[in-house]
Amino acid sequence: MSQLSWSPTATLRKGLRIFLPISLALTIYLYFFPFFGKCAFPLPPVQHNAPADTGYHAFLETVKLHLSLPSVPVDETDPTSTPTVTPSRPLAPFRLLALGDPQLEGDTSIPTEYLGVFPHVKSLFRHLTFQTSHASLRWRLRQCFHEIVDIFFEDVFNLAESYRKRFDHWGNDYYLAHIYRTLHWWSRPTHVTVLGDLLGSQWVTDDEFYWRAHRFWNRVFKGGERVPDEVAMYPADEYDLTGYLSTSGPANDSSVWTKRIINVAGNHDIGYAGDINTNLTARFEDAFGKINYELRFELPLTNKSLTSTLFDALDNPLSDRLVPELRLVVLNDMNLDTPALSTELQDDTYSFINSVINTASAVQFKGHFTLVLTHVPLYKPDGVCVDSPLFTFHDHDGTLKEQNQLSLAASKGFLEGMLGMSGNKDAPGNGQGRRGIILNGHDHEGCDTWHYINQSFVEVERLVQSEDGEYEIERKQREWEVKRYKQAKKESLIGREDMPGVREVTVRSMMGEFGGNAGLLSVWFDEEEWEWKAEYATCPMGTQHLWWVVHFMDFFVILGAVLLAGAGVAGWFGVDVDRAVVRGLRRMVGGRKYRRRTGERSERQERLRGEGERHRDERGKSRDRGVLKDRTRSKSRRRLERRGVTPDQQLWSEAKKRLDYAKS
Repeated sequence: MSQLSWSPTATLRKGLRIFLPISLALTIYLYFFPFFGKCAFPLPPVQHNAPADTGYHAFLETVKLHLSLPSVPVDETDPTSTPTVTPSRPLAPFRLLALGDPQLEGDTSIPTEYLGVFPHVKSLFRHLTFQTSHASLRWRLRQCFHEIVDIFFEDVFNLAESYRKRFDHWGNDYYLAHIYRTLHWWSRPTHVTVLGDLLGSQWVTDDEFYWRAHRFWNRVFKGGERVPDEVAMYPADEYDLTGYLSTSGPANDSSVWTKRIINVAGNHDIGYAGDINTNLTARFEDAFGKINYELRFELPLTNKSLTSTLFDALDNPLSDRLVPELRLVVLNDMNLDTPALSTELQDDTYSFINSVINTASAVQFKGHFTLVLTHVPLYKPDGVCVDSPLFTFHDHDGTLKEQNQLSLAASKGFLEGMLGMSGNKDAPGNGQGRRGIILNGHDHEGCDTWHYINQSFVEVERLVQSEDGEYEIERKQREWEVKRYKQAKKESLIGREDMPGVREVTVRSMMGEFGGNAGLLSVWFDEEEWEWKAEYATCPMGTQHLWWVVHFMDFFVILGAVLLAGAGVAGWFGVDVDRAVVRGLRRMVGGRKYRRRTGERSERQERLRGEGERHRDERGKSRDRGVLKDRTRSKSRRRLERRGVTPDQQLWSEAKKRLDYAKS
């Protein structure tokens, strides 16, 4: 049997040897990216005045949640020590997985949904059936030819683009789902939040809105639950606790709250102040939960002897200690600035903020912590973060159309109202306010800042002469300042008694364009200082291209393995798979073109060689015919010799006859 110069199964086998290890390595990295990125919630320090651990020990304790490792004593105060296994340390009782701006797109970005399928075919039909009016037949034919051109250069392209966008939406949903699912499994958060812009546009129909909401709950955050309305409470003096923060177990998490998603309304969900109306807010609350509410979690004291140190109006009125409690405030700040389209909804937001302020504990007491979740960041001067201050307004009614940040006045409402800080040392609590932190989204690039006010600044007034010669009083007052958190930490601005401040974290977007980022916030209670402390870390997965490449490569590797296994099974039954594939490709591609590519010329040579062997086998049958021919040729030569023809002339005559025969 002849052999082929090219073997499809051998080529497939060699390809699998190359791509299988690459595919396996990329798949392991993709599905264990928090491990390779050393992602972990910040770990509370061993000593109360030490910084939180965001490095080796935090990562190792997270690994221990998934493995059973022995404990080895180690000196935790020595930063140079690198033990193989650290002792088990308690995780923070409150660990928030913060995700920003998924922005699920939908049919509004698909051309066939708003243009229709082959719209120019329909227009061409109307022109040909005289359903349209034209000045002359020439103009009608001209328009018909234009429609024919648009069919190929617009309709076909839009149809292909629509299929691509649908496939892209499907893949983007599962890309975002992969980030949430993998980090939720690896880091073991106690709570999860999405900081606004859940959807890609507020100007969609109700059907499109609820279809995107279905994708949100059944694809991206599958297994997640909406915070029930009866749990999302309005601030009140007499309130019921939402729950308790667990301090027991290796992950001290709650099976109820690990599934619930705390959703924040964003501008792409309900619009800016000039867009928000009752319909937009009603459907958001129906699908994702209330836009303004609070949750209160109490931390049980592990040391029962500390109970006697708590404030009690009768037994211990001089104490400034309250029961440790974390207050989580979900706030719609989209309509804090003016002018707003709906003053009723804006008044509701103002009333909610006033209720938060009026029901907060006095700033003189310790033990309460306020976590504010919102969407639009606080005011920052140009250059601090990527987004600069920006305000635009509608032309038709002058309402607020777009903003990158809150106004300075609205930001002061957060800092001085909800958190109770002041630039006046003589204010209650020396103006230090309540412990807390602010998390938001909107700025897709993310930003980590520290807002503070300098109480030692001396306010002065002086006369300044203006350009027209008149004198004016210029007042230099204390103002809120803001710096990057790392810079403020480097300059030792954090923790100063004369500079009350708060940390604001704008979580970088989880969209693929911004690296699939996620925020990890740990909040724990320091019993010695009787104050809550917080630390924030990030965990990026990588762009969406990595997700696509890995899954495409996995698909083709699995397909190749299945085909190779099928070829092996067929070989057991005597089927020559290589020859069948080559023959099929030759028929598909074409004989001459394919022979040049696959070496069919060598196969033809093998076939001719086989035919030569067959002729040699038949030589015995043709031997008698050869002898007769030789005898006839000898007789003719003798007759020519008797005529005086030499042997050279005989050879020339025979050669000439062959040449004439060949030409004929």
